[in-house]
Amino acid sequence: MPSFELLIAFVVATSIFAYMPGPSTLYAAAQTIARGRRAGWFAALGIHIGGYVHVFAAAVGLAILFQAIPPLYLALKLAGAAYLVWLGITMFLAKSGDGSEPVSVEQKSAKRAFWESVSVEVLNPKTAIFYVAFLPQFADPSAAFPIWLQLLILGTVVNVMFSSADAICVILADKITSIFKASGSANRIANRLGGSILVALGVNLALDRR
Repeated sequence: MPSFELLIAFVVATSIFAYMPGPSTLYAAAQTIARGRRAGWFAALGIHIGGYVHVFAAAVGLAILFQAIPPLYLALKLAGAAYLVWLGITMFLAKSGDGSEPVSVEQKSAKRAFWESVSVEVLNPKTAIFYVAFLPQFADPSAAFPIWLQLLILGTVVNVMFSSADAICVILADKITSIFKASGSANRIANRLGGSILVALGVNLALDRR
């Protein structure tokens, strides 16, 4: 593995990136606000699982394809943006209950949040580019472990740290929404707020030229 000094720099840099508010933390918060705490946790889990796709891609060099073939990067980015906007509009227009939905409905909503989050994360090429640009800086060619294994381990650490930030956002969003009593009006506002955040994230992803 890399030297101790390099690992310290890696942890510091990862912490800065992880705990700065970003798309994944806003996404987890939006799911929590609109669908409740359980859905928020499942959304954070979905983002975490989807992150491993990018970690693996960076480790085996697949993510370099996005840099080598710009149209592929653009196509995946626009697909991810369109999916986010569609999720946001669906959430914005969703009918609000009175806070007394059965457990089966809550479980269905949580599972839906999980699979949506996996898809959103996998369809975000900016995450792939981040890993392929960030991880090699902390890999040591002279270390005992091969480069691909170092990238896999480092990527896993990054993914866990990013997910810890998402978890904090879920907790904070849940605390804020729990202040308001469950009502049709409050649920309507939560759905529209959550949906608006997702639409904004999708538009930002589509218009981002990086």
